[in-house]
Amino acid sequence: MKDFVEYIVKKLVDHPDEVRVSQIDSEKTVIMELQVKEGDLGKVIGKKGRTAKAIRTLLTAAAAKQGQKRAILEIIE
Repeated sequence: MKDFVEYIVKKLVDHPDEVRVSQIDSEKTVIMELQVKEGDLGKVIGKKGRTAKAIRTLLTAAAAKQGQKRAILEIIE
C-alpha cells in the first residue's frame, strides 16, 4: 500500500525525490502519512481537495480489494 501511494503521488509532483510516505499500523487501520515539498502540496491536495479525495478513494479501494485493514491517508505539511 505504501508503494501504491508513493507511485501515484510521484507522478503528480514536480519534485518526486522529495516524496515521503510512512506507514503506521494499528489494530483496525493503516495510516499513511504523506510528506511532499512545500511547493508540491497544492498539486497533491488539488482544487477544493479533489485530488486528495481521489487518492484517498483509490487507497480505500485498494485496501478493501486486498482484504486489508481500513486505510487512511494523512497529508503532513
